[in-house]
Amino acid sequence: MSTDNRQAPRAAQQFNKAARKVAGRRFMPLWALVEHRGRKSGRSYTTPIAIVGFTPQSVYIALPWGRGTDWVRNLQAAGEGTLVWKGRTFTVSEPGFADKAETLAAAPGLRRRIAGRWLPEDCLRLRLAPSA
Repeated sequence: MSTDNRQAPRAAQQFNKAARKVAGRRFMPLWALVEHRGRKSGRSYTTPIAIVGFTPQSVYIALPWGRGTDWVRNLQAAGEGTLVWKGRTFTVSEPGFADKAETLAAAPGLRRRIAGRWLPEDCLRLRLAPSA
């Protein structure tokens, strides 16, 4: 697995601004929002992410920019965060890395076939718990 920290292209940064408006809603099951705190600043951040696979206990997220992105490092430092997905809010914990095979095994049929072609080796697994 790659551990480098690739910088997101400017186009991806612009996409994220637009994606924040629709990610996490019931009608957008692929896209979610992860809320996390800066590990140094303590500031609250919201990052749109794509849910590649899921089980009743976990979600699997592709990491196209690698493991070293700030939002991943923030979740690792805090050990938890919040996920807004399909119109619901979840507490997420135990951030850990999953390989491509584990992630694809948790992906539903069509998503598995599509993701199998572009999914990077780096994926993040988060444990789910409904928020109160």
